[in-house]
Amino acid sequence: MDTHTPMRAEPGTRGHDLRHHGDAEVRDDGSALVDLAVNVRADTPPVWLREHVAASLGSLAAYPDGRAARAAVAQRHGLPVERVLLTAGAAEAFVLLARALKVRRPVVVHPQFTEPEAALRDAGHTVDRVLLRAADGFRLDPAAVPEDADLVVVGNPTNPTSVLHPAGMLAGLARPGRTLVVDEAFMDAVPGEREALAGRTDVPGLVVLRSLTKTWGLAGLRIGYVLAAPDTVADLERAQPLWPVSTPALAAAEACVAPRALAEAAHAAHRVAADRAHLVAGLGEFAGAGLRVAGPAEGPFVLVRLPHAAAVRHRLRGLGFAVRRGDTFPGLDEEWLRLAVRDRATSDRFLRALERAIPVPA
Repeated sequence: MDTHTPMRAEPGTRGHDLRHHGDAEVRDDGSALVDLAVNVRADTPPVWLREHVAASLGSLAAYPDGRAARAAVAQRHGLPVERVLLTAGAAEAFVLLARALKVRRPVVVHPQFTEPEAALRDAGHTVDRVLLRAADGFRLDPAAVPEDADLVVVGNPTNPTSVLHPAGMLAGLARPGRTLVVDEAFMDAVPGEREALAGRTDVPGLVVLRSLTKTWGLAGLRIGYVLAAPDTVADLERAQPLWPVSTPALAAAEACVAPRALAEAAHAAHRVAADRAHLVAGLGEFAGAGLRVAGPAEGPFVLVRLPHAAAVRHRLRGLGFAVRRGDTFPGLDEEWLRLAVRDRATSDRFLRALERAIPVPA
């Protein structure tokens, strides 16, 4: 792949495995590895959250009632409940959007989380891609988005590039007749959630997706939500099955948007930022070996490019570390790896392993 070709919209192809995700790196023979492949925050869920979820198990005989959790999410973002839809993780929201919206020309900005495009394709849509360039720091030029696109999907901060796009620039992508989907699954890992669009009601066609699985370690519980205009929420809700979110997941949602949890998440975001800076500084020692960090990184993960990355990834597995391959993301090739940010001690151990996997030339 030529990372210096102009940013462009092009028809999507099936050349990338859109269904490959980081958890594949730590299944089966990878289960004992130190996990830098999955972007769920380490040492989560916290004890208080586990206990809160466990307390909900006594009411499993009753059908789930999402009203309290929906109201709590609405209050957290200063919105009426009609603008909130609870989902079984943000991934379900992409499926609902693909099935419920009547669109002619959907465009997905890549590299980014691949489920939006996969869901659109599964629903029978032809998907165009806007491919961002490494030479531009994977930053989006709004002019690259076709004017006739009636659905635009972009991540912020973007997985896997860790780029945080300006909120004003993203809001400027809104057009009459266009649905603008902004995936903010990792926004609560950004200190101050700067550049967030969640809670905005002045951007026509805006749909914001949030996940509670990353920061709180609830990937196995599946909980997220959609923030959108009431008519869009109603359309998506009609595409959902009955009782789509379980009682334990609803309990988790209500707890994770409470003031105590928001304060804890804010503290964790600052800690992740410091740990990320430590990791990036350590990676800088490998510049002589051709390693480059995409950046500036703003999410709880970093994207790196290095020669023979596929071989390095396999060597790292032998040294006890799992990292995420990058070649399944449209716009990237096998020279890219994504690394989850962990605490400094874990990062230091990883950097020592990396030194063995790609020795710095003398």
